[in-house]
Amino acid sequence: MQADEIRFLFAYDRWATRRVLAVLDGLDPAVWTRTNVVDERGLGSILVHHLGASQRWRVGFETQGDDEGPAPEGEQLPTIDELRDRWEAEWAALDAWLATVTDGFIGHVFDGVPVWQMLVHVVNHGTQHRAEAAALLTAEGRSPGELDLINYAEERAAGGSPEA
Repeated sequence: MQADEIRFLFAYDRWATRRVLAVLDGLDPAVWTRTNVVDERGLGSILVHHLGASQRWRVGFETQGDDEGPAPEGEQLPTIDELRDRWEAEWAALDAWLATVTDGFIGHVFDGVPVWQMLVHVVNHGTQHRAEAAALLTAEGRSPGELDLINYAEERAAGGSPEA
């Protein structure tokens, strides 16, 4: 795996996450704050966990494990707009960090696991939680549409320049 392929995967992750965030306007607050829908989490807390996990992995890589990063799951549930703002801040920080990622870095092995596999895990973890959120949103009549990587890739290939 190469650094440009990792950047592609993270661009896909952002595109798909934005599709989920885009259908939240006007959502019933009871749906946003409900808990114990998927394990102990509900829609809002699923999306907050996705953000928190993404932040922690990025901060962990940036600090070589010296900082655990934020834990927004332990805070009061943000509003939808606050969550969107937090994602925008995270994507800005992620872009700055991804620009420094090299093929050599992603080939490094830590505790027996290549860094590229850890980075793919971050994207795959987001896929899991977007799927949970998408199912809950679809049940509320708010499907975010197709979230598959191939849809993102086809949009890019067609010159549609998907929002990343």
